[in-house]
Amino acid sequence: MNEMMVNQTLDKLAVMHLRAMAAELRRQNELPAMSELSFEERFGMLVDAQWLSRNNAKLKRLLKLAWLTEPNACLADIDYDPQRKLDRAQIARLSSLDWIRSGQDLLVTGATGTGKSYIVSAFGREACCSGISVRTYRVGRLLTNLEIGRGDGSYNKLMDDLKKPDLLILDDFGLEPLEPDASRDFYEVIYERHGARSTAVTSQLPVNMWHTMFVDKTIAEAVMDRLANGSCRIDAKGPSRRGRPASTPSESLVTV
Repeated sequence: MNEMMVNQTLDKLAVMHLRAMAAELRRQNELPAMSELSFEERFGMLVDAQWLSRNNAKLKRLLKLAWLTEPNACLADIDYDPQRKLDRAQIARLSSLDWIRSGQDLLVTGATGTGKSYIVSAFGREACCSGISVRTYRVGRLLTNLEIGRGDGSYNKLMDDLKKPDLLILDDFGLEPLEPDASRDFYEVIYERHGARSTAVTSQLPVNMWHTMFVDKTIAEAVMDRLANGSCRIDAKGPSRRGRPASTPSESLVTV
């Protein structure tokens, strides 16, 4: 391909927003050895470059929108120290993400510092890598936002937004009792998502104590009936892990 044709092709690729393909074409034209490859081989490399670029862009966008508490968390880096009593086989099964695809919930409990947020963030990152949408909220902050939303008119929009992610992570449930309005808001979130989208909840309290966090016992029963029945559960044990060096994801974005 002569230089004029190359430049024309590069211009067209730019207009079509196929920048990765254009960069790969430039790279190929700078390497004499590429002339030994067939048209099909070179074209395949061009398509692969654009495909990988789009996948990485999508992954970066999903990770940005996920608001993961532990953005570098990775399932491959979960510590199976015997003190933690984590079931490696269970986490391996959950890593298939079939529970998310089927709208099943995940409840992760354990004392402060035992790595609950890390575990759900690792599942969240794995979900993003599989093209699954994720959003994370601390329960206290979410309920405050909903309370504010009642006053400024954004309540319905926020509730609609909470229905959309394939996986909604609610971190730190049970730090304080929920007043009537907060109880109803929490119920609405769970009700709207139950059976349709997955919700992962972390808490220092064992699941059988969650109902004590609701002032309204009727709402407590309604919430727990949806969350507790048929959910996956992980109970993290052992000493606090706070202060340990932060991990780096084992997989780079390029290999996803």
